[in-house]
Amino acid sequence: MDSKQVVHMNQGEMETSYARNSSFQSAEQNRMKPLMEAAIVDVCSNISTLSCGNMVIADLGCSSGPNAVALVSIAIEATCNHFLQLQQSPPEVSLLLNDLPYNDFNRVVKSLVALRQINEPVVVAGVVPGSFYERLFPSGSVHLFCSSNSLHWLSKAPEDLRINQIPAYDIDENVRRERLPVVAEAYARQFRKDFTLFLKLRAKELVSDGRMVVSLAGRRSDELVSEISHVWGTAAQILGIMASEGMIDKAKFNSLYIPVYGPSLEELREIIQEEGSFTITEMRVHNPASGMDSAHLTPNRIANCMRAAFEPLINQHFGSSGEVMDGFVRTAEKLLSLQGSSQVNQTEKPIVMLAVSVTKASHVNCGAFSTSP
Repeated sequence: MDSKQVVHMNQGEMETSYARNSSFQSAEQNRMKPLMEAAIVDVCSNISTLSCGNMVIADLGCSSGPNAVALVSIAIEATCNHFLQLQQSPPEVSLLLNDLPYNDFNRVVKSLVALRQINEPVVVAGVVPGSFYERLFPSGSVHLFCSSNSLHWLSKAPEDLRINQIPAYDIDENVRRERLPVVAEAYARQFRKDFTLFLKLRAKELVSDGRMVVSLAGRRSDELVSEISHVWGTAAQILGIMASEGMIDKAKFNSLYIPVYGPSLEELREIIQEEGSFTITEMRVHNPASGMDSAHLTPNRIANCMRAAFEPLINQHFGSSGEVMDGFVRTAEKLLSLQGSSQVNQTEKPIVMLAVSVTKASHVNCGAFSTSP
């Protein structure tokens, strides 16, 4: 499955769009604010980093809707506040938003235009379509990278599972549990490969001592891998129920490999340290539901949030008749209601948000290297 074609959120402003069903992502961006502000102060305090009097900030995997400019807005406000305290003029700022080509960039551009009009330091604002597992920017050109709720998406699903016809999520519970270590290891290998490449690419594009703040879905380090600890586990569970009830084809379900992986905090730390281009400034673990209004945590709202994220991928695999996604939402609401009545709440689940702030290591330069995946 080509992630470039199917990994994008629901477009537009309708009831099922990502723009209207992204409260979890918005909450995580708010939790990233202290890390973003600290990174901005660090960049602005480095005289050599801002020697040309300008700053380039890039958001990777911006998606669309109000969340698209949330992180860069935090960065702009922090920059202005920093130089206001110093009684100095802020640097000229370039804001660049990246996502895959099928993203709803029409809405993104409108958001950028509005942001530029109300922020005096913003001189350039633009979009950069493409995968963040490829080169996107000139060497040594970016001061701060940020990314929220995106890096758990892989460049592709593990090919060895597909080649060996091992379903990522089997309807039979006993078979599923037996295969879980094989499936988990395949996804872990793909994530390690992708995230290592991501770090190499961003180190190439960052200025000396440049900063990066990212957040992605994962699991607690002390949690054993289980089917629900996969970021796609609940979606697969819902589709599995639909397959067992004849709502979707079982053979097609068995051939579905969702290109998403949530690492543990220690797994993430190990990959960053082994790759060697960055030093870790801070790492945090967030409960994805913390600080959210309970009105956003109802089975219906959660089901619609899942639909907004997975509908393009599901439609590409099962067909876009509309009946599949309507059935997905109904099944999700029923499953989530049953979980709620069984007192299975969000705090007991192993899925968390991992936030990481890193600095480009001083020994890393802009020398040539291979970017082959």
